[in-house]
Amino acid sequence: MKNPVVIKSFPNGITLYLDEEMNFEELLLHIAMKFKESSGFFKNAKMALMIRGRQISAEEEMRILDAIKVNSELNIMCLVGEEDETDRLFTKALAQTDFSEDSETGSEGQFFKGTLKNGQVLETEKSIVILGDVYPGCAVISSKDIIILGGLYGEAYAGGSGLEGHYVVALEMAPEKLKIGDFTYLTKDKSSKWSIKPKVQPKIAYVKNNTIVTDCLTKELLSELPV
Repeated sequence: MKNPVVIKSFPNGITLYLDEEMNFEELLLHIAMKFKESSGFFKNAKMALMIRGRQISAEEEMRILDAIKVNSELNIMCLVGEEDETDRLFTKALAQTDFSEDSETGSEGQFFKGTLKNGQVLETEKSIVILGDVYPGCAVISSKDIIILGGLYGEAYAGGSGLEGHYVVALEMAPEKLKIGDFTYLTKDKSSKWSIKPKVQPKIAYVKNNTIVTDCLTKELLSELPV
């Protein structure tokens, strides 16, 4: 019988190939065993995870993540979809985001799964990844970096400590207001944000020459940022 669970690596992440026909409960045992056997190899690495080979539900997804957590010290930072250019760029942005432990506060980066709406405000002293959208009238505030795996249509404030060496990344960048450190960026045109959905183009906002600029997210740009 072929191996029901196969792990392969890609830059800053791993792909988990799962048998399509095996009963999920039995498959979960194989996943747990596989990561327990590989725990010495992964140690406490921080990686993105891609799941291929079969369709899984949200509940099954969470159980797989729990099995990995219990049977290894691997830190799964986020789940990504098909291995296309957008996912690779976001994975690289995650890898460059400051998720190291703060020696004074003991804090690390965090994740929020869901959409901010109805005036919600999410504030943290940590770098944060939002797995969802930020609607108009809502805000996300971080003392470090912000990565939004969705659309930024509300407000975002990064580098709350006043430092300019931080950034905001979003799959769709159309903020009402954006601030990094002591620098503020105001959107010029607010009229068409929701009437016409913008073409999906991951962008990054960062400080350059004392001004916040927004550029298309590219490998070259990520490698040049002073972060």
